[in-house]
Amino acid sequence: MSKLLNPAMLILGLALCSPTWAYDAEMAASYQKLFSNVSGAEAGKSLNFVSAEAFTEGLKEGKQWVAIDVRTPAETELLALSLPGSMAIPTDEIFIPENLALIPREKPVVIVCKSGARAAVVGTSLRHIGFDNVHILKGGFQGLASYFGPKQAYSPSLTRDSR
Repeated sequence: MSKLLNPAMLILGLALCSPTWAYDAEMAASYQKLFSNVSGAEAGKSLNFVSAEAFTEGLKEGKQWVAIDVRTPAETELLALSLPGSMAIPTDEIFIPENLALIPREKPVVIVCKSGARAAVVGTSLRHIGFDNVHILKGGFQGLASYFGPKQAYSPSLTRDSR
């Protein structure tokens, strides 16, 4: 009897401890509205993706991007953003009301992570709750590193003195 009880207790414990998600028709309809214009060749633009090139060119032209790095504290400890006004708010903390209050609504915001995956989720979710000025850096830091070959990395127009 005790051999049967242990697996049953384990299953019951897992069922009680794991989050239960139910289908929410209202939420599904809101996502349908959000993604209604996402199709074809313009899908990335509809999702507010910005390429490393467009991001960099925007900086050269004086666009005041507010960059938010959503990587973990361990990741940002090794490599961090140095753009004026940039912030590091990890994915698991960005939807805390105090952190949402830090995100400007009057300036363009770009969400950045290592590869673009977390940024896509966070950026899309922020847009879903009303932050229309949020963009996603396509490819994240890896995309920037690929774009910045020696020619771009040593361009005088990208030095701190020229900003």
